[in-house]
Amino acid sequence: MSSFLKRIVRLSAFGKVLTIILLMSLALSYAAPFVHPNTFKLLPIFGLGYPILIVCTLIFLIIWIIARSRMAILTLVVLLIGGKLHFRLLALGSEPAEIPAKEEQLHVLSYNVCLFDLYNETSGATGEKKAAIFNFLREQDPDIACFQEFYQQDKPTTFPTKDSIIKILKATDYHERFLYSPRGRRNFGVALFSKYPVITKGDVMFETTNTNNGNFCIYADIVKNQDTFRVYNVHLQSIRLNASDFSIEPDEEKVEKSTARKLIDKILIAFPARAEQARKVANHIKTSPYPTIVCGDFNDTPMSYTYNQFDQLLEDSFRETRKGIGATYIGKVPAGRIDYIFHSADLQASDFMIQKEELSDHRAISCKIFKK
Repeated sequence: MSSFLKRIVRLSAFGKVLTIILLMSLALSYAAPFVHPNTFKLLPIFGLGYPILIVCTLIFLIIWIIARSRMAILTLVVLLIGGKLHFRLLALGSEPAEIPAKEEQLHVLSYNVCLFDLYNETSGATGEKKAAIFNFLREQDPDIACFQEFYQQDKPTTFPTKDSIIKILKATDYHERFLYSPRGRRNFGVALFSKYPVITKGDVMFETTNTNNGNFCIYADIVKNQDTFRVYNVHLQSIRLNASDFSIEPDEEKVEKSTARKLIDKILIAFPARAEQARKVANHIKTSPYPTIVCGDFNDTPMSYTYNQFDQLLEDSFRETRKGIGATYIGKVPAGRIDYIFHSADLQASDFMIQKEELSDHRAISCKIFKK
């Protein structure tokens, strides 16, 4: 056998091994939404890597088809096993045929505002993004606004947020849950503002609620036109990355390894915590006596156990109304769509919007919701 043919055979064998590893990884990503992270701690990482896995699998499928190899059949079979799961990433929704008048709709907005850029140390920049976010809210003029990573300082303050938003949105009521810091009289958490009366307010308590953790879930029962809706504002466990996690010195192998290990450890801690928080919120939603809307930053992708807890009960407004792939997180680690607006089956959505401006490390999302 010529050396050229030997190289071809070796490359083919390597390609087959690589394809099998890839297909096994893709199959594990299919399982991620259905298996609790505590059962298999590394499984959520496969779900997180699903977009990369699916693109690589499609590339290998094309290669094996061109090569007329039986590996194309195996690759195609594994792709087909994914079934409807593929449409969690690629939405094929459409606008409803009939949309009621504005008076019968609820314009709902969800936004992780990243503390209104509180810690911006750029000279002269403090307050610029906060002002830009306020202008964006004026333009959107939602009926209900849910904020995560909300910040406010007790009066007196030169950085007003809550009172400003009440004035901008003409909100008649609000609900909030904060982690309070006596140093500077600062509050960090979530807030919900409504133009319509709130008849009940409540919280879904997490194990971390009374600890040094800014992740919360609040809800409010809101009345419009004799109809009552329960609206949840959710901020689930983040990986809690910071600048030091990305400070890798390429010449110091030990530092690089310790940094990688630190990132993995944070990921493995966050996934189970989010899963338990999601289960608590999902169980609470089952007790709601009213049509339900869930807004928030889940810190997880559609191929996750967290997302699946809500997807089993509710409708994803983005997938219901939009086509394509949506991305809401624009931070240091590409994560795609991790902010959501869900609603119960007796409701319907239209006009789903993902903010174009980059005023936070998340883009705001909004839609119109109404009864069927």
